[in-house]
Amino acid sequence: MTIKRIGHRYIDVASGSTIDTWFPRSNKEIARSCLAQKVGLIKSDFIELEIDIDTPALSTEDVYLRLHLLSECQVKPHEINLEGIFGLLPNIAWTSAGPVLPATVETLRGLIAEENTQLNITSIDKFPRMTDYVIPEGVRIGDADRVRLGAHVAPGTTVMHEGFINFNAGTLGNSMVEGRISAGVLVDDGSDIGGGASIMGTLSGGGKQVISIGKKSLLGANAGLGISLGDECIVESGLYLTAGSKVKTPEGEIVSARELSGRSGLLYRRHSQTGAIEAIAINAGLWGGLNADLHHND
Repeated sequence: MTIKRIGHRYIDVASGSTIDTWFPRSNKEIARSCLAQKVGLIKSDFIELEIDIDTPALSTEDVYLRLHLLSECQVKPHEINLEGIFGLLPNIAWTSAGPVLPATVETLRGLIAEENTQLNITSIDKFPRMTDYVIPEGVRIGDADRVRLGAHVAPGTTVMHEGFINFNAGTLGNSMVEGRISAGVLVDDGSDIGGGASIMGTLSGGGKQVISIGKKSLLGANAGLGISLGDECIVESGLYLTAGSKVKTPEGEIVSARELSGRSGLLYRRHSQTGAIEAIAINAGLWGGLNADLHHND
């Protein structure tokens, strides 16, 4: 599938390399401005870009458009080719005076000294904050620094202050996010990622297994997950369930957790006396579901 959009690009003046590109939803020529441009450290222009999202990206501008499409919820994670994007994204110092190459921060500080402004650097990273480029509809985000451009944040999602969503990952409906949704992970409608909880992604350790959480499931506070959950599942607080964890099934068998991946209607917990992990068939309404009032984010 091909996509054609108009973007506003920042370029490092000394090297001529692209720093970033913003693609307005309106697809109109809308300019940005910042102090780094005012003092001549970076410059800007408009570009018209057409990409094929089914093939690997060809440029920094191409990658930025793909990340925009994800955060605009125009495509879902794993529906767009992101092969090789790290090699196309420069490492950027994201500053209050605009994005610049890290090696030029000291120069920038001197150039803007007469502006009577404090220079703040929020991060040095390949990915910027999503909210500096895309504002999703119908969401709440407690700390914008913790949601990267390329996150898919569906309407009805609430991301609390300690919640985190990486690129090519996110929610598909009403969800409460108080833990970590790592790269590649999908959380379906009506599910809750508890405070301090973590879901294994696809970036570290060569992991290729895509993990998802189904509808109306609960990952308890400080829990961890290395398999997919089906619909209406619970992982108790503090339990880290890896693919190799030995689990007693509802049928009484002992299996690796990966053999239960994607199965619906299970409660995973540790036996309070033996410490053994067990999976128990549960009633769908056991944990009560999301508080609907918290997800009316208009």
